[in-house]
Formats: sequence, structure tokens, C-alpha cells
Amino acid sequence: MSTVGTILGVVIALAAGALIGYFVRQLQVDRDTKARQAEADRIIGAAQSRARELELRARDDAIKTRDEAEGEASRRRAEISREEERQNRRRSELDRRMDQVEKRDQLLNKRQSALDKRTNELDELHAEQVRELQRVSGMSLEEARTQLLSEVEKDARADMVRVIRQIEEEAQVEGDRRARELIADAIQRVASEHVAEVTVSVVPLTSDELKGRIIGRNGRNIRAFEQAAGVDVVVDDTPEAVTISSFDSVRREVARRAMEKLVLDGRNHPAHIEKVVEQTKAEVDRVMVEEAEHAAFDAGVPGLHPEVLKKLGRLKFRTSYGQNQLAHAVECAQLAAVIAAELGANTEICKAGGLLHDLGKAMDHEVEGTHAAIGAEFAKRYNVNAAVVNIIASHHHEVDQVSVEAVIVEAADAISGARPGARRESLEQYIKRVKGLEDIANSFKGVSQSYALQAGREIRVIVLPEDIDDLEATRLARQVAKKIEEGMQYPGQIKVTVIRETRAVDYAK
Repeated sequence: MSTVGTILGVVIALAAGALIGYFVRQLQVDRDTKARQAEADRIIGAAQSRARELELRARDDAIKTRDEAEGEASRRRAEISREEERQNRRRSELDRRMDQVEKRDQLLNKRQSALDKRTNELDELHAEQVRELQRVSGMSLEEARTQLLSEVEKDARADMVRVIRQIEEEAQVEGDRRARELIADAIQRVASEHVAEVTVSVVPLTSDELKGRIIGRNGRNIRAFEQAAGVDVVVDDTPEAVTISSFDSVRREVARRAMEKLVLDGRNHPAHIEKVVEQTKAEVDRVMVEEAEHAAFDAGVPGLHPEVLKKLGRLKFRTSYGQNQLAHAVECAQLAAVIAAELGANTEICKAGGLLHDLGKAMDHEVEGTHAAIGAEFAKRYNVNAAVVNIIASHHHEVDQVSVEAVIVEAADAISGARPGARRESLEQYIKRVKGLEDIANSFKGVSQSYALQAGREIRVIVLPEDIDDLEATRLARQVAKKIEEGMQYPGQIKVTVIRETRAVDYAK
């Protein structure tokens, strides 16, 4: 019993403890629930309060925006009203001006009617005066017009001649002055001396006994020399000298130098002659290159191709009318550079063009064609500047000149060849040129006589006064000058003077 009671007591105690724990937990849960409910109520209240504040602020913002929009609309309505007022005022002003214009048109129509009426009256009066003038003068209107035009044409032609002469005189005076300054300055700055050369070279000998050695047994030495050098050796009665002749100036120079070496050496036999000639050829080739380099340096033209320099050096032994061609090329380059600097042209192109313009003369006996075309083709082959190639090809007007530098080089070429003492001209060529000038002048209609004066520097043309008037005389001078330019080659310039005079002759009896 006691054990059962104890167990029962324990059970009851446990049940009571469990029940008490349950009620305790329930009370704690109720407290927590109430606390959470209170916190939730507080948060909801705060949220509702915040929502009411935001609603009030949004309402205030909406009211403010509405007020601003109403104010902007009011301003716009006021501006529209003002613009309507301005448009109404402009419309009224336009209506007023249109009324004025209509009134002016009506006034102008009235005046035009009056003018038309007056014009008709004047036309009738003019016609009546014309009829009266025709009756008094005995001439029709066409006849009077023809006579009047004839008189006016004569006066106009006379005035035209005077104006043309005045303009030509002014242009000639200014052109001559400027040209003299340029040419004088260029020549003064590029003065040089030239040695006259001929197509033969003379080799001096210490004695006439050397002539026998030069000829050799049965002429074998002289034949070997002529064959190796490609020249003619003239051994004549000239004391202590032999003459070497050849159209090729380079071959002639090689032969001259080789002959001098053989004369000094004294060993004249065919094998030695051939050896000396070959050595001399190599020596002359070096000399030509050196001379070309010196010429390019003097002319201020660097960077030329070695083959161009080699051909240019051949001009050292080439002459034209007694003028050394390499010296002429250098002088032409320097003159062209001076003129180009004065005129504002390209001096480098002018220097190169002046130096190389006669390059074809170094090979014109080897290749068919004019020296201008040959030189231009050779320069183009070695990538010379295209402007310089055109200068070479056009300096005798065989092709068109495409730059002012080409004209400058042509002028420099003429200056270098035409200045006093630069060239010599044979009598036959001089006579042929002068005769050609007179033939050109005599070929024109109305020419009575013509005379070439001042060594062909001037041509005077005398015309028939009944066939050529003053204006035609001016035109004739231009035509003669143009035909001379097209049909003749000459250095410098030729003055054409046309003379027209009328002589009245009577006799006192």
C-alpha cells in the first residue's frame, strides 16, 4: 500500500507540476501575444500617421502644381492676346498700304497714257523732220546712215591706231626697261669667258723628224693610229705640227692626247699605239665625268645620274659657232636661275633645265633625230624631273612648253648664245638668214621693199600707202614678226619696222 501510494503521489505531483507548467507557459504566451499585438498596433498607427502626412504633402504639391499651371496658362493667354493685337495692327497697316499702292497705280496709268500720247506726237514730229531732211539733203535715210557710218569708222580707225600705238609704246618701253635690267643683271652676275675651238686639233712637234715616226714604215703607224682612234691624221708641210681631224670632238680629243703621249714616248709601233689610245680613252672618260661634276656644281644641280653626267661631260669637247657647249650649258643654267629668282619661278627646275637643255648634242651624231628630242628621251630614261624633260624637248619649240620655267630657259639660252662674242657665224649662214628675212617680208601683200639691217637684227618693210593704211601697217608688223618666229631659227630678237609714207610731187613751170 505504501508503495502504491507513493507512486500515486508521485503521479499526482507530476500531473500537478505539468498542469502548473502548462498554465505558466500559457500565461507567458498570452503576455507575448499581447506585447506583439501592442507592437503591431503601434507600427500600424505609425504607418497610418506617415500615410496621412504623405497624403497631405502630395495634396499640397498637387495644389502648388495646379496653381503654377494656371499661372503659366494665364501668361500664355496674355501673350496670345498681345500677338493677336499686333497681327490686327499689321493687317490694318497692310490694308492701308495696299490702298496707297492702288492709288499710285492709277496715277502711273494716267501718266503712262500721257507719255504714250507724247511719244506718238514726238514720233510723228521726228518722222516729219526726217522727211524734211531727206527732201533738203537729197539723200535717203540709208544713204545718210552709210555716209555717217563711214565717217565714224574713219574716226574710230584713227583713234584705234593711236590707242594701239600708245599701248604698244608704253608696253615696249616698260618691257624693254625691265628686260634690260634682268638681262644686264644676269649677264653681269654670270660673266664668263669662252675659248673658240674648231673641228681640228693641232699637235705640236719638237722637230719635223718626228713626222716620219708618226707615219711609220709604209704608213703602218699612222694607219694603226687612225684605226684605233677613229680620226684622220693630216701630216702636211706645216712646220713642227700635225693635224687631227674628226667630226666627233671626243674622238678628236682622245687622238690629240694619245698623239702627244706617243710623241713624248717615242715608241711608235702599232701594238703600243693601240695600248696608248685605249688608256687615253679611259682617261678622257674620267675627264668628262669630272668636268660634268664640276659643271653640275657650278650650276647648282646636284644628284644627277652617272650616265647623265657622262653624256653631259661630252659637251666639254663640243662647240657651236665657236662657243663651248658645256660652258654654254653652265652659263645658261646660271642665267636662268637669276631670271627665275627675279620672276619668282622655280630656280631649281631652271638650273637643271639650263644645264641639260643641250644634252642631245652629245649624241646627235650617233642617234637619228633633233638634239632636243634625243636629249629629252635620254633624260627621261634616267628619271630626270618631268618639268626638266619638257624644258629640254621644248627649248626649240618642237613640243609645247608647259611651264614658265621652260620659257625662262629658252630666254637664257638665247641670251647666252646672242651676247656679243659668244658665237661666230659663217658668212654663208649669215647671208642665208638675212635673205630669208627679206623673203618673209616680201611675201606679204602691199609690201614694196624690205631691207635687213644691223646684221639681221632688224628688218625694215616699206609698204604701198594706197594699199596699206595705218591700222594695216600695225597689223602687218605683227604678222611679219609672227611668221619670222614660226619659220626661222635665230638668237636674240629681230625688230620689225613697217614704214608707210605718202609723197606728193608737183612741178613748177
